[in-house]
Amino acid sequence: MNIRHRFSMLAAAASILVAAPAFAQEEAPHVKPATAYVQKNIQPWLSDPLVIAAIIESNKAHKRLMQEDIAALDKAWVAKDPAVVDPVRKNKLSEFLIVKRDASGGVITEAFVMDNRGLNVGQTDGTSDLWQADEAKWQKTYGVGPGTIFVDKVEEEDGKKIAQVSVTISDKDVAIGAVTFGIDVDKLK
Repeated sequence: MNIRHRFSMLAAAASILVAAPAFAQEEAPHVKPATAYVQKNIQPWLSDPLVIAAIIESNKAHKRLMQEDIAALDKAWVAKDPAVVDPVRKNKLSEFLIVKRDASGGVITEAFVMDNRGLNVGQTDGTSDLWQADEAKWQKTYGVGPGTIFVDKVEEEDGKKIAQVSVTISDKDVAIGAVTFGIDVDKLK
């Protein structure tokens, strides 16, 4: 068996392994209603100029960060350093997200926007860390490209069944960041 044939077989096997989790995810009963809710109620405001401008500004500010710089910021976030936390928690984008969450009638339990490095740009509630690029919510949206919606499994939080739904945010058909929403799946029925 030549190298090219072996590579083709390996690539085919890998594509089957990659497709399997996505197929299993689509079978979960909360995926279709959560996706429909996001498409109808959330995606229209993800192109709001305030959202786009905040992400573009963050992308510019973080453009030259090395991984050790990101790790230091993340460590400061975890330590609740106001110099790192306040610019994210107390900005116009966070105010915008809080208004959208509050207007959802309890469907949206949280929201946070990430830039092209996976760093939080704005949010409704605190996240445990600043850097999200090491998690599926960013990798399966921003990492995939424009138009992507990733619906994660349902988890129990404070007596509610919450699924995190993440969406790539694009400007002029170019992925610039992502957003994650906590969705109370019982409120979708």
